[in-house]
Amino acid sequence: MSADVPATVPAAVRVAKSSQRRRARRVALTAVRYLVLTALAVVILFPIYITVVNSLLQPEQIAKRPPTLFPTDPDWSTYSTAWTDGHLGRYLMNSFLVTVVIVVGQVVTSVLAAYAFAFLEFPAKRALFVFFLATMMVPFEVTFFTNQATIVDLGWYDTYLALTVPFLATGFGAFLVRQSFLSLPPQLRDAAELDGAGHWRFMTKVAVPLARPGIAALALFSFFGAFNQYLWPLIVTKDERLRTVQIGLKYLRNTQIDQINVTFAGTILAALPLFVLLVLFQKQLVRGLTAGAVKG
Repeated sequence: MSADVPATVPAAVRVAKSSQRRRARRVALTAVRYLVLTALAVVILFPIYITVVNSLLQPEQIAKRPPTLFPTDPDWSTYSTAWTDGHLGRYLMNSFLVTVVIVVGQVVTSVLAAYAFAFLEFPAKRALFVFFLATMMVPFEVTFFTNQATIVDLGWYDTYLALTVPFLATGFGAFLVRQSFLSLPPQLRDAAELDGAGHWRFMTKVAVPLARPGIAALALFSFFGAFNQYLWPLIVTKDERLRTVQIGLKYLRNTQIDQINVTFAGTILAALPLFVLLVLFQKQLVRGLTAGAVKG
């Protein structure tokens, strides 16, 4: 027995050294990964940081070279000036109103269409779904003038209907929610049928609650897209009381041409709701985009 013990010592040492080398490699790879991610974060966030800094500087300080990277005497009054003189409060309210209507409309229509494509059987189902997907490949600019002419013919020009109705349905939303529905176990539908639950009850009580990550991701995408619209609201409205915040930023730039810092402050105020939503719901966004990626 004593003769066997020394023979096992080198093997144990080799195993320990191999384990240490593997741990060292993992630590090194993790460090490199964090360094790369940190560098990418700096590159992405640096323009936002510069915008915040410029909003707190005087115009002559912004034009100074080399540029100021940290304000020693920040001027916070630029935000109040952008809010009051630039009427950003009214423009933000219009943007929120239009965005909420669009988000609710897209979520409702997408859930109904997705449920039909996922659980119902009807003629030309596959062809209709391909048609839905084809709408995602048509740029909005292609149908821009046709939609504008339709809005004018309906008498909706310069109204909230013009800002919201053309965006109440989306093929992307139907596709995204359908993928979330397809990731659900089919036994759930069979159990609901045995329990006497119809399609409406199964959709509202089972399918929609289980597909909340995908629906939340759709709501976020819809919010970002509707809130950032510029060209369409500019074309279909002329009343300043209906203008959205993106057009309000243009007005702010034109009226505060000698105070570029106020324009930077207005940009931060307009982007702040998007930052808040992204921070609060980033997990739901990631879960929604990956919910249907792995099944089984």
